[in-house]
Amino acid sequence: MIEYDIIKNTMKKKETRTLNKKMLERIIIVHNAIKSGMYPNNKQLRRFYCEQTGYSKVGEATICRTIDALRTYFKAPLEYDRQKNGYYYFEDWDFALNNISAQDVFYLSAAKTLLSSFQGSPLYEEISGVIDFVTDTQAAGKSALLKRIAIPPAPAFSVDKQVWDDILRALQGNLVIEFDYTGRWDTEMQHRRVRPYQLLLEDGVCYLYGFAEEREDTRLFVLSRMKKLKITSDRFKLPADYEMASQSGGGRFGTFASRDLDKYVIDFYGDARPYIKERVWADDQKITDFDDEDRTRIEFSSTQFRPIQYWVLSQGGNAIPREPEWLVEEWQDQIKQMVKNIKK
Repeated sequence: MIEYDIIKNTMKKKETRTLNKKMLERIIIVHNAIKSGMYPNNKQLRRFYCEQTGYSKVGEATICRTIDALRTYFKAPLEYDRQKNGYYYFEDWDFALNNISAQDVFYLSAAKTLLSSFQGSPLYEEISGVIDFVTDTQAAGKSALLKRIAIPPAPAFSVDKQVWDDILRALQGNLVIEFDYTGRWDTEMQHRRVRPYQLLLEDGVCYLYGFAEEREDTRLFVLSRMKKLKITSDRFKLPADYEMASQSGGGRFGTFASRDLDKYVIDFYGDARPYIKERVWADDQKITDFDDEDRTRIEFSSTQFRPIQYWVLSQGGNAIPREPEWLVEEWQDQIKQMVKNIKK
């Protein structure tokens, strides 16, 4: 048959395609039709697909690619019966998504809730779309229990989709990018040439972590401050230690890293004492209670001096830095400046 030959030719090409929501939707619909035992052919599958989705038409090549995907990606035991003029499974087989449990559907839905702190970012839109597709496929509905798992209101992401997509393409190809940029401290617009390493999302801000060629060092860049971004044809070799976390010196204080590793000693008092013991702030942290002095001391190593400085200040009079000396001096200067501002 002609359509069988088309499938064979498509298989020979072995085209590599990325599975996405639309393709998975087609695969499930085609699979269910074949699984029913009706021996559907291409024409029937096209009609069945349109009935299920509400689309006015679908191309024969699209159905051929879907059959190919079932065989290639999911190793479906699929054959074409020339006498019955249709497809069938020569072994008992089912698509994995059809066997997902109700509990798994719940946890997938819960995962979307936990990811809601990234809402507004392209990453959230893509991931939540996949979760919606899987859970909707199972007709799970909205569980009342899901409302009992929530993320408190957080700063929303504001990301230019085109900038996001361009950086993703540069990451995939290890391509150098160029853009104009205004930093937090460098307020004049500067042209930057950067080897992109990672995208980082934190507190409503999307950062690019990469190697700034003009500085000959790694830097963080806020995507919303990038202007006139251009992907060059220049490729770079991704270093083995490209991840920002590998530069944090064991600290767990978010998106920041410098070259200098410091040893920190900070004392906490009052209601900050239980707070400091509720989390792991650094890989090598050591916490010591001095109950007779109403004091808890934390010691750790990190390269994340800026967020640590803000962290200490955020605890007001309940946190006093002891080491390193520069942190103590900056902390004192900040307090003096606050007092000075109050007196104005």
